Amino acid sequence: MTKKTFLLILGLVLVTCLSAADEAAEKAAVIKVIDNAYLNGICNMGDVEAVKKGFHEDFSLKGINNGKLSVLPISRWIEIIGKRKAEGQYPPKEKTRFEYPFIDITGNTAMVKIHFLRGDKHIYTDYLLLLRFSEGWRITDKIYFSH
Repeated sequence: MTKKTFLLILGLVLVTCLSAADEAAEKAAVIKVIDNAYLNGICNMGDVEAVKKGFHEDFSLKGINNGKLSVLPISRWIEIIGKRKAEGQYPPKEKTRFEYPFIDITGNTAMVKIHFLRGDKHIYTDYLLLLRFSEGWRITDKIYFSH
C-alpha cells in the first residue's frame, strides 16, 4: 500500500467517524427535546413551559376521528394540560415512557417514530416532525395511530 493510498483511507475513516459522531449528537438533541417537551412536559409532569420551549407555536397534532381529519393546535393542547394540572391529574399514577425505533435526520429536518407506552401497554405510535431553528430543535407536527 502506498503512502498516498494509506492517507486517503485514513482520511475516509476519520470523516466517517466524525460524521457518525455528529449524527449521534443530533439524535441525542432530538430525543432530549421530545423527552423534555412531550414525554415530561405533556405526559408525565404537565410542565407548560417545557411544552412551549420544545413545540413550535404553529405545531398541530393530526389524526383521524370518525373517518375525518382531526387537528389539535398546540395552544389548545396547552389549555388542556393546564386544566388537567389544576385538577390534580399530574403526575399521573402510571408514567408514560417512549421507545424510539426510528429517527431520521437530514440537515435541519427530523422525523421520529415513537412507541408511546404505559406499563407494558403500547398506547400509540406517534410520528413527529421536527425542524432545527437557530435556538435548536422544535417539534412542528405529529400524526399518530391509536392501538
